[in-house]
Amino acid sequence: MNIVLLEPEIPDNTGNIGRTCVATHSSLHLIRPLGFSIDDKHLRRAGLDYWKHLDLHVYDDYKDFCEKNPDAKIYYATTKARKLYTEPRYEMNDFIMFGKESAGIPEEILVEHKDTCIRIPMFGEIRSLNLGNSVCTLLYEALRQNGFEGLNPEGNLHRLSWD
Repeated sequence: MNIVLLEPEIPDNTGNIGRTCVATHSSLHLIRPLGFSIDDKHLRRAGLDYWKHLDLHVYDDYKDFCEKNPDAKIYYATTKARKLYTEPRYEMNDFIMFGKESAGIPEEILVEHKDTCIRIPMFGEIRSLNLGNSVCTLLYEALRQNGFEGLNPEGNLHRLSWD
């Protein structure tokens, strides 16, 4: 799977998402401008020692991302979508894009891709979830639909055995 962050602003969120990508063998795509340096200590702390194992791609802007991924099947995560995130049938090489924490994905992009915009349902007047939580929710749904391909669904104890 491919997780795309369009202009992320908070290094801790991106570090946490990077760690999730390593744990799920997913790629992380960052689209500039970034609200932090890739070398930011908060980014690395949130990603722990996993950051060095991350399949990371960085783009100058949205246009650069589109040019370098011309055949990408992209789902756009937004609170404004009509379709729930559980409705699409995800494939293992799909991309799921998330916008910056303060504003989301620009509406100019969303209206061009209304059929692949997806949302997480929420109660009442809540505007949005934390970016890391949203990424995790959508990513694990996509992985679940694909039988957690390539992941260890067993869960092993460290010292003892389940038997």
